[in-house]
Amino acid sequence: MKKQLIKEHFNHKESQSTIISERQIAVNAAIESIKRNYIELELYVRVNPEFLQALTPVLAPKKPLVAKLMAEAAQKANVGPMAAVAGAIADLAVEDMLHAGCEVAVVEDGGEIKAVSNQPVDVAVGAGEEPLSNRFGFQLTEFPIGIATSSGRFSHALSFGDAEAAIVFCKNAALADAAATAVGNVVKGCAEVGIQAGISRGSTIEGVEGVFILFKGEVGTAGKIPEIIKVT
Repeated sequence: MKKQLIKEHFNHKESQSTIISERQIAVNAAIESIKRNYIELELYVRVNPEFLQALTPVLAPKKPLVAKLMAEAAQKANVGPMAAVAGAIADLAVEDMLHAGCEVAVVEDGGEIKAVSNQPVDVAVGAGEEPLSNRFGFQLTEFPIGIATSSGRFSHALSFGDAEAAIVFCKNAALADAAATAVGNVVKGCAEVGIQAGISRGSTIEGVEGVFILFKGEVGTAGKIPEIIKVT
């Protein structure tokens, strides 16, 4: 039997998050985690502006932890560390939720998701004004899972590709975030070529478990993808 879940929206500066758990104490822990880690990152990039501007990997610092996780994920995907910011924030928030004591810990930060749960979790895929946006999603049943989406059509995040949605599934959201950027960057040209390029790029990144690409109305998948569901 599913437990009644709390769903809370939280905004911190430019960040918009959704937090889900069965315990309010865990939701509160996620909010504090998000605020703390964004503050630590802001202080770090003030002293290390190259971390904010780099489009290629940089040396991972020992601290703060959020910057370390971002840089490590970016190294694996061969992108700049800021490509992993939302995913790293989500990873750390879920970790703090679990330390607070809960069985359902889901954090969506800027569209990137980290989930640990003892019951299925349904997530919708947003793709701006595209026809399939929020019309389909995934039912998550295996945890932990990190999910990230890159888009060259609607996202505020930098992408050099044209995909409506390049979605990557990993164990952690920081890597999924960085990998989705790397995959999305190469999805361009005609649908068949663009989708194959994205799938090929995703397959080279250690830790990527699945790739789902929506490009010019066509879909390509590779690896382990959660069950696709219709969203009403």
